[in-house]
Amino acid sequence: MSSRLSKIVAATVAAGLAVTLAGCATASETGGEETPTSALERVTEAGVLVVGTEGTYKPFSYHEGGAGKLTGYDIDVVTAVAEKLDLELEFQETQWDGIFAGLEAERFDIIANQVSINEKRQEQYTLTDPYTVSPGVLIVAKDNTDITSLDDLEGKTTAQSNTSNWYGVAEEAGATVEAVEGWAQAVELLEQGRVDATVNDQLTYLDYLKTTPDAGIKVVAETEEASHSAFALKKGSDDLAEAINEALAELSEDGTLAEISEKYFGEDVSK
Repeated sequence: MSSRLSKIVAATVAAGLAVTLAGCATASETGGEETPTSALERVTEAGVLVVGTEGTYKPFSYHEGGAGKLTGYDIDVVTAVAEKLDLELEFQETQWDGIFAGLEAERFDIIANQVSINEKRQEQYTLTDPYTVSPGVLIVAKDNTDITSLDDLEGKTTAQSNTSNWYGVAEEAGATVEAVEGWAQAVELLEQGRVDATVNDQLTYLDYLKTTPDAGIKVVAETEEASHSAFALKKGSDDLAEAINEALAELSEDGTLAEISEKYFGEDVSK
């Protein structure tokens, strides 16, 4: 175990001991077994960080060749974090629409899948510091001349994941939003002419063009605010989030996050 993680765990244990000495019943007094009292203690005791991810969201979380090794930007970042914390990794793959339910059910400790930070999620979950920053872009068909800004979405139809920040952006612009599971379905509907536009992460769009250079789509505008993505933990997992934040800070300082960014995007997207 790293010295930093040891200090955090020691502080957590000390706090728990203080509560016990103040009058809480011990495990032996209640006839039960002692269990870890915090997310960090639980993970440290197990020696494993269980990660929820899609595995189908290129370039962030996907399988090489469709069926090979799980890889991607988020996978590399969480792997580097786990190494800093002296933890093994276990991945639980699940569809995006069920990933937060899996977190609540404690099927995994964190979500590593480009979870955008927004007010609602900050209320419902414990979020780490961001490790990805990406502006949003308005995407239309190449031959579309009617839409050149978000203002032009009034009365138009867009395809958005119903749990993404971009759903709200499109809706606030006056668009009729068709809910989809993710980027793949959104771009399919757009290219088929079944929707007028989609608002999405610039990084997702750029990666799509790398693999599909002849795609019949284009960017016509950027959103005013960028999307900041973080790891999501169950509410109350503050000590584990703190340990992850310290690891992220070290990875930023030593250039690891920039190196991972360059690998997938050709530039530093971590800040």
